[in-house]
Amino acid sequence: MKIIEDKFLPSHFVNRYEDITPEFLKAHNIKAVMTDLDNTLVAFDEPDADDNVLKWIKTLEDSNIKLLILSNGNDNRVAGFAEPHGIEYISSAKKPMLANFHRGLKLLGTKKANTVMVGDQLMTDVFGANRAKINSILVVPVKEKDGWATYLNRRIERVIMKYFKKKNMITWEE
Repeated sequence: MKIIEDKFLPSHFVNRYEDITPEFLKAHNIKAVMTDLDNTLVAFDEPDADDNVLKWIKTLEDSNIKLLILSNGNDNRVAGFAEPHGIEYISSAKKPMLANFHRGLKLLGTKKANTVMVGDQLMTDVFGANRAKINSILVVPVKEKDGWATYLNRRIERVIMKYFKKKNMITWEE
């Protein structure tokens, strides 16, 4: 079903955000990363960045790759995570709606072709990025457990992922 592939197939798959290196990004002409927060960088119930997240952020920064958190989380959650580390962010983003993907591009000062969206959900991160014509990288969720709002999305996502696996479009999450 071409529509499923067009709407929900990410550009790339990785196990963890740490697998997204500056070398990988530069090889794909990526100058900026928009990333989800919950279950992408840290567990949805983890308020702070751990040393691994901070190291990854520093690695991007040292390579002149811009970073923006684009999260559906509320302002207290996202600001509490981002502001202590000087990370630009958009909270309550309403992904997969397009407005904040476009706003993110403006804040980053980059073009769609040079920007990638990183996230753990097909229904919000990948679908929104594909609608906005931005490349996407799907990561395996940091934690098995999700917030209640994600429950229905994960059920739909399992059906779509099963389709992708059956068609050999996904091989990384065995």
